[in-house]
Amino acid sequence: MSYSTPSIRNVALAGHPAAGKTTLFEALLQAGGTIQTAGTIERGNTVSDFDPMERERGHSLDAAIASIDHKAASGEAIHVNLIDTPGYPDFRGPALSALAAVETVLMVVDADQGVEYGTRRMMEHARARKLCRAVVINKIDHDGADPGRVLDELREAFGNECLPINLPADGGKAVIDCFGNSDGDSDLGPVADWHQKIIDQVVEINESVMEHYLDLGEDGLSGQELHDAFEQCLREGHLVPVLFCSARSGAGVRELLDVAERLFPHPGEANPPPFVKGRGSDAQPVAATPDPSAHVVADVFRIVNDPFVGKLGVFRVYQGTVRKDTQLFVDDGKKPFKVGHLFKLKGKEHVEVEQAVPGDIAAVAKVEDLHFDAVLHDSHDEDEIHLAPLDFPKPMFGLAVEAASKGQEQKLATALHKLSEEDPCFVVEHESETNETVVRGLSDLHLRVNLDRLKERYGVDVTSRPPRIAYRETIGGKAEGHHRHKKQTGGAGQFGEVFLRVEPLPRGTGFEFVDEVKGGTIPGQFLPAVEKGVHQAMKSGALAGYPMQDLKVTVYDGKHHPVDSKEVAFVAAGKKAFLDAVAKARPQVLEPIVDLEVNAPEQHMGDISGGLASKRARINGTDAARGGEIVVKAQVPLSELEGYAAELKSVTAGRGRYSLDFSHYEPVPPQVQQRLVGEYKPRHDED
Repeated sequence: MSYSTPSIRNVALAGHPAAGKTTLFEALLQAGGTIQTAGTIERGNTVSDFDPMERERGHSLDAAIASIDHKAASGEAIHVNLIDTPGYPDFRGPALSALAAVETVLMVVDADQGVEYGTRRMMEHARARKLCRAVVINKIDHDGADPGRVLDELREAFGNECLPINLPADGGKAVIDCFGNSDGDSDLGPVADWHQKIIDQVVEINESVMEHYLDLGEDGLSGQELHDAFEQCLREGHLVPVLFCSARSGAGVRELLDVAERLFPHPGEANPPPFVKGRGSDAQPVAATPDPSAHVVADVFRIVNDPFVGKLGVFRVYQGTVRKDTQLFVDDGKKPFKVGHLFKLKGKEHVEVEQAVPGDIAAVAKVEDLHFDAVLHDSHDEDEIHLAPLDFPKPMFGLAVEAASKGQEQKLATALHKLSEEDPCFVVEHESETNETVVRGLSDLHLRVNLDRLKERYGVDVTSRPPRIAYRETIGGKAEGHHRHKKQTGGAGQFGEVFLRVEPLPRGTGFEFVDEVKGGTIPGQFLPAVEKGVHQAMKSGALAGYPMQDLKVTVYDGKHHPVDSKEVAFVAAGKKAFLDAVAKARPQVLEPIVDLEVNAPEQHMGDISGGLASKRARINGTDAARGGEIVVKAQVPLSELEGYAAELKSVTAGRGRYSLDFSHYEPVPPQVQQRLVGEYKPRHDED
């Protein structure tokens, strides 16, 4: 079916685990005619959970994409791209990546369980990205469902802008429109009451619509006026529409699809994508307009290493039209690749298409230069353009891994690289000091799933062990350092002398290098060498062998020799002068502190709090959750959490779960610093 940008809707299903996202995804595909029969998680035949590990575990591990094509009642060709995202916080990488491809995030909430922590987190991410947000309360016909209570929870959690545009009726067996209709009764009371609330909320966003409404009443408003005001409300977060459905029975599913088509924004109506040109502080916002005849600008938001078609790059087109045989550049690459085959995705199926217009989602295969967040374009004018980065959680769980069998080291390295390409929250590092390959992720489960994939997909068995904690070093005060490097051999000598000053910077600032040399005592061509020496010292640490951060180095004097001064001399002088200054500046070891959230039955509160207190934790508060659960929030040194998954499982009889995010670095206690320095010195002396 041929369609244009105004006919496209891009929608991501997000929310807490077990809210019914995958089941709703199936129901929408069936309602739209993409599939004849909806699959189920129990039978393992859903479109989105096609990976064997997903079927085995019974929940999504990756984002999955499929689309719906059909003619609306108006005769217009409609194309809806749906993305089903994982609910478990362990797999937030693929879930957050989907936010780079859609205009609307549809939060799926369980009508029995209500607003849970996964819902809150994804709502925060969508709001920060300035995406349109909507909520569907699912399972409205289940025993124990209480849609009215859940609606109240939504309004309490996210504000009074959460308003229903349809309502459950007949005990959750049907839904009634309350946006375009004011007649009848629903399970939540008279439709007219909710109709008035939603109309009042929509018209107040626009002064001219409000005046028209006050003068002529609702009957005096045109359908286009209401539609435009509704779109503006979504864009500005003035309205978070709430809908009701039962994905299992089908109640409200067709109505949900109709709402998406009629009221959700198309790519030309949503907030403009956050493209910038340049990097860092020099980056400037640039516009990408959904003009099919303009230069191509597309962003790769998903990488899949398919064993049959090779590397698959899934991208969202923001500007221009991508056609088969188009020549595209990747980022600032000088050599283009040819789009030999262009695909639309339907779960694991790849359907070949001729073109992708602005706003559409498509994929290309067998282009090795593709990577997550790559920008595809057809003109060097777009070399420096990229999307503002998504705010991914920092991977804090780590495991040191090595191949279980000799001779598989290269195979392991290749497989780990492919897995890290697919998930921006799965990171592979090589620790040079210990010669360890360390994989980092969002949880123990996240890492274990990826280690299972190594075996399932790539046939690589690994052994694993806890890695060293990612400590850092810094300084606590200001000090000066000096070193004269002088070396005389039979031929030309080496000479360089450096005076510098170090001082601490606020935590998280990084590093600053300042040149205050007067009178050319150190010629300008040697200052980069001084900075190089400082960087070398910072990388290897000055106290316990950990990288240094959060300090400022000011070079203010020195000496050179017209013949013997060379770059290597000033590298050595800069390094030794820096170490001299640091030794006088109260050097400190920093440890990573994480924000920890523990969900568990209320009766285990005492055991959990006591266990955390023994780990140097600062408990910031507790919240009541649904079903007799509590949420404990704390800040804990990461080093204290080794083995916490097993400990929590034991304390709560397997019912507790936790998540963590990196918070900040802070100095370790004196006794811990003494131990770390003591462990480092024998290794350092041997070197």
